[in-house]
Amino acid sequence: MLILTIFITAIYTLLIGAFIVGFFRIKSFNRSKNTPENSFSIIIPFRDEAENLLELLNSISKLDYPNSLFEVLLVDDESIDNGSDIIETYNKQNPTLSIRVLNNDRKSKSPKKDAIETAIQKSTFEWVITTDADCNVPKTWLLLFDNFIQENNPKMICAPVTYKVKNTFLEQFQLLDFISLIGTTIGAFGIKKPFLCNGANLCYSKKVFSEVKGFEGNNSISSGDDIFLLEKIFEKYPIDVRFIKSNESIVITKPEITLNKLFQQRIRWASKTSMTNNGFGKFVGMVILLMNLLAIILLISSILDISSSNYLFWIFGAKFIIDYILILKTLSFTNQLKSILFYPFIAILHPLFIVFVSFLSILKTPVLWKNRQIYD
Repeated sequence: MLILTIFITAIYTLLIGAFIVGFFRIKSFNRSKNTPENSFSIIIPFRDEAENLLELLNSISKLDYPNSLFEVLLVDDESIDNGSDIIETYNKQNPTLSIRVLNNDRKSKSPKKDAIETAIQKSTFEWVITTDADCNVPKTWLLLFDNFIQENNPKMICAPVTYKVKNTFLEQFQLLDFISLIGTTIGAFGIKKPFLCNGANLCYSKKVFSEVKGFEGNNSISSGDDIFLLEKIFEKYPIDVRFIKSNESIVITKPEITLNKLFQQRIRWASKTSMTNNGFGKFVGMVILLMNLLAIILLISSILDISSSNYLFWIFGAKFIIDYILILKTLSFTNQLKSILFYPFIAILHPLFIVFVSFLSILKTPVLWKNRQIYD
């Protein structure tokens, strides 16, 4: 048992250490004075998002980019609230913006993938950007993507997302859990092993989307419009899938408001990761699960046998420190350093959360998403 414990801890420490190194390898990207050249179709699937749509549209209206070079395609996925009416009213009040509402053309078991494909088929411009209806986009969003495309000629650009949180424990817990994913995402790009991205801030060309046949092959899985597409494009163009490391490109979204909704969301996320063909991503997931499971086992052992507490101290200490470094650097990047104060308390509970969510996803527990029962 001791040898296994040391082995798992060593692998975990080396893995997170590699992500920290990778995080620093990705150079920060700064805006240039290049004249805007690229045109974008912003695609936003939505379902019962009336409370969020106005805030999203207001952020889009403030974009520092020529209105003639972008359009907004909002895809209504069978909403039963007045979201479409809100968009229509906003459209009349802002005639200089190109905003269209489309009805989702359902073809598969994945409403969001269907919505994106519906919009792509009716889009005008070459570059597609996806985000979510509960997000706010930064003023420099399109300008940064344009500059990055001009300077790097990528096929796909993955970009950062974070939460806007208050000082409640639940929201801070979600932020630090999410921040660990952001840090891992950036770090994985830095070591040239990307396996995560976020569809709330993702850009790719329609041409490459067509080349890899879009979501074909995984549209029977309800979620994963982001990581499955990343996997396909990276396989075909490994040096042309890039991460834009700029805090001016960060899209802000909202945390879940209840613990139950948080579990539902994270189970859905965990289940899609296990269904990818990315061997490295599965390896990372397994190592993280084993390390957190080990921490729980050692905690129970130390309660039953005080002599085991030394193992718990050293193993948990190693995990605490290496996680702290990655989270601290990522919080600094997202300008949310104050949240590190919650880390000691959240670090104690996080292994329970990870193990619980992981096992529920392995058991293929059905989840409720947007008032739909999801079975992946």
